[in-house]
Formats: sequence, C-alpha cells, structure tokens
Amino acid sequence: MRKAYSTLALALLASAGLAAAAHAQASYPCVNDAPNPYKMQSNWAQTSRPFGPTNAVTVDAHDNLWVFDRCGDDGCSKSNLSPIFEIGPDGKAKANFGSGQFASAHGIGVDKDGNVWAADFQSKDGKGMQVIKFAPDGKVLLKLGKAGEPGMGNDQFNQPTGVAFLSTGDAVIIEGHGSKLNKSRVDIYTKDGKFLRSFASHGTGDGQLTEPHAVAVDQEDRIYVADRTANRINVYDKTGKFLASWKQFGRPSGVFVDKNDMIYVADSQSEEKNNPGCKMGIRVGSVKDGKVMYYIAPPPGVTDKIPPPEGITVDSHGTIYAAAVQMKEVKKYTK
Repeated sequence: MRKAYSTLALALLASAGLAAAAHAQASYPCVNDAPNPYKMQSNWAQTSRPFGPTNAVTVDAHDNLWVFDRCGDDGCSKSNLSPIFEIGPDGKAKANFGSGQFASAHGIGVDKDGNVWAADFQSKDGKGMQVIKFAPDGKVLLKLGKAGEPGMGNDQFNQPTGVAFLSTGDAVIIEGHGSKLNKSRVDIYTKDGKFLRSFASHGTGDGQLTEPHAVAVDQEDRIYVADRTANRINVYDKTGKFLASWKQFGRPSGVFVDKNDMIYVADSQSEEKNNPGCKMGIRVGSVKDGKVMYYIAPPPGVTDKIPPPEGITVDSHGTIYAAAVQMKEVKKYTK
C-alpha cells in the first residue's frame, strides 16, 4: 500500500512539474537565424482540381492530410466546389466533400474517431459562423452555431477559426477573428456538440485574446492558442488556467504540437511595423522549454501582397504541411 501511495505521489509531482514548467517558461527574443534542416518538396499533391485559397490543414492518425480551402476568390457560399480534401501520404486525393455547406474556410481538425470538424469563420449568403462535423465519408453529423449569424451566446460563434481535441474527445474551438463583437475566447464542446464551458476574454492582458487564429493541444492536454495580433502564443491547461505567453515564435497564424512535444508555428505577418525584430517564416521548437530550434524562411514567391503560409500541421514522420492562402498552395517540407 505504501508503495502504491509513493507511486501516486510521484505521478502527481511529475504532472505538477510539467504544468509548472509550462507556466515558468518566459518569452525569448524572436529567432530568425536558427538552423533549417528541412527541404521543400514541389508538385507533390495530385488532386482533381487546384487548391483554392487555403490556410486550414491537419493530419489524421493514418498520416492522411486534410485540406480545407475557400473554393475560389469569392469563397464557397455560391460555389458548387467541395472544399474539404483528404490526401494520402503518397499525395493522391482520397476524398473531396463539403459542397454547399460553407462561406469561407478557416480551421480543420480530425478527432480520434476519424471525424472531420471544419470551422467557417465568415458570414455570407446565409452560411458561415459555424463548425460542422463530418463523418470520414463526408456525411454531416452535426452543426454548431447559427448559420450566417455571429453572436455572443454559447449557441453562436463570433468568427470561429480553429479546432483541436482533448484526450477525452472533447473539442476545443476558438473564436474571435477580428470582429467588432469583441468576443474572443476558447470553447469546449463534447463530441456530440454539447457546450461545456468557455474561457479567456477579448483583450491584451495576461490570458486574454485579441485574435485567436489557430489552436493546438499537446499530450498533457495543454492548449496553445495563436493570438496573432498580440504577437504571442497563449498556453492554458485544460480547465482554462493561464500558464504562459510566448512571443519567441513570432506573429503566429498557425500552430501545431506533435506527439513528441515539438511545436510548429507559421508566422505569415511579422514585419517591423507590427512585430519589430521578427521575420516571417516557420519556427519549430519544444513545448518543454519554449525555445526555438529551427527556422524555415518563407518560400519563393512571397511579396508584400502574397504572404507565406498561415496554416500548419505535421505527420508522424515529421513532414510539415503549410497552407498558403494567397499562393493557393500547400507547401510540403521534409527533413
């Protein structure tokens, strides 16, 4: 019995130590010159049509890539195109669905059952402001939010931008993409769509959010929110307790944490006016110490009007997929 108590005590101390470590990590200077062990792969995807504007990508348990694009320059609300793609590790498209459901794509996540959750952040033609859950074959399973209607209630979204999942299967949904409603927060729903709780509020203080643009969850159920216009990543525990705020990863548009506690951040906006000392690009580090280990410079073709990728995800082999809105491409990087 004494041994069992000792084991439990050690486990609790280890858990507390991990939380304390995340809380203790301070921001470091933005890193623009770390090594780059990655090489960009060209012409890797084989799809039935070219990608439209996209910043939403994720991978599932089988290393299939899921891409959620905006159909065309005018969005999806009047398009007959299907904006959700499933692409195998070999680059070949396996599925394409979602026609007629969306206004404009922003975030995508795949839960442990293989279901696809897609966040539609705009409102147009009676569509948008929803998160829609699909079965892997494209069947609509549930819709959260009121179509085309932003709002302050728990049954409404104010521009939802990202979806991730806790180990319990509960969905973590962020909202607040620059709207005048000033509702920027993190929402937790069951897998069946029941609202459980929310945390954070609109603002610039500790734990607050100004423009939550992407979200990730690590193996300890810590939640990482890319608060883009505040030039930081906010870290919370699963209950919503604020743990840390990191600025060393730049002005984050996209964030992903893999099973090895590596964090990948896409910075598509840093410049001297809005984030002095930081350059655009992809930064890779560890959630254990918050330090940036690698830096990938923007790909060729970036201009003042064509920024680098915003969305980011990583498969089990460490292959990075980065989605660029204006470029209408998903860049692939391998070590």
